[in-house]
Order: sequence, then structure tokens, then C-alpha cells
Amino acid sequence: MAKMLFRLPKAARVIENPSPDEVKKLAAQMRNATPTRYGNLNVQTDVVSRSKRSTFIVTDEPDGQNQAITREEGLRWAEAQDAYIAEQEMVQIDGYIGNDPDFRTPARLYIEAANANIAAMQEQLYFEPDGDVHEPELTVIYTPNLKAEGYADDRLIAVDLEQGVTRIFNSDYFGESKKGGLRMWNKLVYDRGGLPLHAGCKIIPTRRGRRVGLIVGLSGTGKTTTTFTRQNGSLPVQDDFVGWMPDGRIMATENGCFAKTFGLNPGDEPTIFGAVTQPDSYLENVSQHGDEVDFYDTSYTQNGRATFLFGVIESGVDEEIDEAHFLLILNRNENIIPAVAKLEGPQAAAFFMLGETQGTSAGGADEAGKFLRVPGTNPFFPMPHDLQGNRFLELLQDQPLEVYLLNTGRVGGGDDDDRSKKVRIKHSSAIVKGIAEGTIEWERDPDFGYLVAASVPGIDDVEVLQPRKLYDRTGRLDQYTAQVERLKRERAEFLDDFASLSDEIVAAVR
Repeated sequence: MAKMLFRLPKAARVIENPSPDEVKKLAAQMRNATPTRYGNLNVQTDVVSRSKRSTFIVTDEPDGQNQAITREEGLRWAEAQDAYIAEQEMVQIDGYIGNDPDFRTPARLYIEAANANIAAMQEQLYFEPDGDVHEPELTVIYTPNLKAEGYADDRLIAVDLEQGVTRIFNSDYFGESKKGGLRMWNKLVYDRGGLPLHAGCKIIPTRRGRRVGLIVGLSGTGKTTTTFTRQNGSLPVQDDFVGWMPDGRIMATENGCFAKTFGLNPGDEPTIFGAVTQPDSYLENVSQHGDEVDFYDTSYTQNGRATFLFGVIESGVDEEIDEAHFLLILNRNENIIPAVAKLEGPQAAAFFMLGETQGTSAGGADEAGKFLRVPGTNPFFPMPHDLQGNRFLELLQDQPLEVYLLNTGRVGGGDDDDRSKKVRIKHSSAIVKGIAEGTIEWERDPDFGYLVAASVPGIDDVEVLQPRKLYDRTGRLDQYTAQVERLKRERAEFLDDFASLSDEIVAAVR
């Protein structure tokens, strides 16, 4: 059924597609916007993370997985929002999600001018429109100052996939704008036979040619860090979302990056630090004293963020990616998961579905610090998760690539356990380099059946690569064995809950 053309609600005044300078001037007028010594703006918001409890699909046929409201309820709130907008000054930002000529999606943000920083940040992430006529397929209508009474925190994110419209009430956190468009884009990619991946993408030059890597991970697990860390002069292509299409091509989504800033320093992450500390970037909820910012102070929130254009760094955002060569599934953990494991066949699809990691502040207080399983590490997939796992296995069979599990946390216990070891950025970087160059030596793990590294050039600590040896040396082999049995049992139980998931995927973790 063809989608009806959506008409924007009328406003008292609309500022259409202001220039970057014009929208920055609007943002600078906000009472909670403060200039930094770098010449950029830092905005302290009331809402500091995504509002999962307040997010609903608008449908009369709920899928049993996603929270849903009826179309009648969705219409009631749409009318209330339209009436509110009629008395407001609004900013309209047009652009594309994606830059591939064959699959780029016209999108639009319609946001209160009182929250112009959101318009400015979204403008950095959209690819620029070309021409005077721009008919969006996806629209986000955003009223941060209108409460949705009766919902959790008086907040509502109403996602109408059929109409291609997301309406946001009572959140001033930029992530709702960014994910508002990308969540709907997820369905478009799936409907075209592809799979949306919550993933970064990078190009690594090697002696055997350039190697393209995809980095799948829940927010806060090191996806951006892994994407931007340089190996052989590698170039980041995307930071957060890509589409893996049935012909193997990788589709970009954004012209900029929405980076987590906690612990950011020029020694560990020079590219991101340099991009964030320049006049055209936007900061959100970064601690600030005077005009000095402090990326280590978490007294306000640990979920400080920044947007910047890929144009301020050396990147491969405009590269055409005909195929990917490897995919990393990030898992920030602190137990028996090795720094890297190589996955094969249905086992790769199983670990993709498991999406195991420790939650961070990006997902709000309900997730921070807790052990999570998020299928595909994609909390923004708006359809049943079974579809993700089955599509992943289909694409893997038709468009083979190597799949790895990458632990970006610790092995052997938490940071309060002096027997544990941190998987450091230099370890992960050496692993990514070794994967791209094909220089890692592998051996079969007797407990899980995946391959673990016997040696990685640049890593001299085998206990990070094979946690069993760490537990054995520290007299905790019984604890290791118990965790193996627990993980196998829990993983099988988790995957069993997905009724339509391929039997071979479920069997891969038993």
C-alpha cells in the first residue's frame, strides 16, 4: 500500500533549513547553552539518555515485543502536538539518511526553535539535500517542552512506521532525534532484503588490499573508539549505523558522528578528541567549569556526548563499500569472555542475536552497569528480533564475511578485583590490525567451540586472550567451569524464547 504524503503541522513561524551559522546563533540564545574555550557550545539538558520506557510503536497489531499504542491513541497525541505547534516557532531541517544514490532516504526534523541545539546537531548528521524539492520519507516531529501526561516521566516517543513519522514529547536529549529517524530507517532496510546494523564501519589498508570492518555494539561498549582507532592509517566510514544489503554492499547513514565523551583524552583517542574540541562541534551534557570542559567529571551524567562532521577529520564517508570483510560483535564484559573469539556459521548468528554486554549510561539508569542481552546489539530495531537473527544468517551464507566476538571490558572479574585484567584500547587495536592482516594464530576453545587466539602480534599476555588460563593460574578453575555451564544454559534459554528463530542458530549455543 502506497504511503500517503505527510503534511507538516502549521506553526506560528518556521525557520526552514537555516545555515550552520544561523542555527548556531539560535542555539547560543538557549539559557542552558554555554560556550567553551574551543568556540563550540555545550548544552546541559534535563533528560540525559534515551527514554526506552516512553517509546511506543503506533499500531493496532502489536508484535508482542515492542511497546505499542493504538492508532486512535497515536492520533489523539498527534492532534495535541499539532495544536501546540500552531503557537510555536519551529525549525525545519532537511537532509538524507545515507548518501548512496540508489538508496538514500530523504528525511526531515521539525523541532521547537527553543531547542535549536537539536536542530544544529541533526543538521551535522544528515547528508545535505540537493535541490529545492525535498519530500521526506521519514519525519521526526519534536516538541521537547510539551508533556505527554499519563506516560512514564510524562514523556512519549510515538513511532508510526506505516506513515514514516515519529513524534517526540517532553525530552530535550538529542539522541531521540537521531534515533527517531534511524529507527524508522531500520524497517526500510529490512524491507529491501538487507539488515540494519547498529555498527561502525572502517577501511584498513593492508598488504592484501583494503579490508572493510563492521563494528557492531551497544552504545557505550567502545564502538566509536574501535571505529576511530587507527591501524595502518585506517579511515572511519561510519560511527553508528549501516545497512548490510543483499548484494553485499554496505550503506552509510550519517555525515557526522554522535560520540560519547566520557574519559575522552588526546592520548587514547586523538581523532575524536580533536574533532570534539573544535568550534563547529556541539557538546551535550559535558561537565564544564567556566569555559573549561571536563570529560572525566560524571557528577551531572556519565553520558556526555558530542556531534561533529566527518569533514573535520580524515574519513572514508564518501567511499563506496561493495563488500565487508569482517564483522566485530562488541561485548563489554568482565568474566570469562576472551579479548577476541572467532565465530563460524550459525554460531556467528547466535552471538549476534545474544548481543551480550554490560549496559552503560547511554541506555539510562535501568541499563547502566547491568548484564544485558540485546539482539543484534540494536535496541532500535522496530520489528520482532527473530527477523534480525534469521536475516543475519541468510546474508552470511550469501555474502560471507568473518565474524568475531570482541570483549572491550575485562577478563577475570571487575576492576575491584586485582586478579582481573583490563582489555585495553591497545589490545583491541592490535586485534583489529591482526584480523585485517590475517596474522592471528587460532586454536579451538574446548568449552564454547569457537576459536580463541593463541597469539596476536602486539599482545604479550595470553591470559587476556584465553581467560581459562587466568582462572587456572589464580586457583579459580571451578569458578570458570561454573560460569561456562551457566552461560550455556542461559544463552539457550534466551534464544529459545524467539519462536521463529532458525533451529540451527539456537543449536549453536548448546
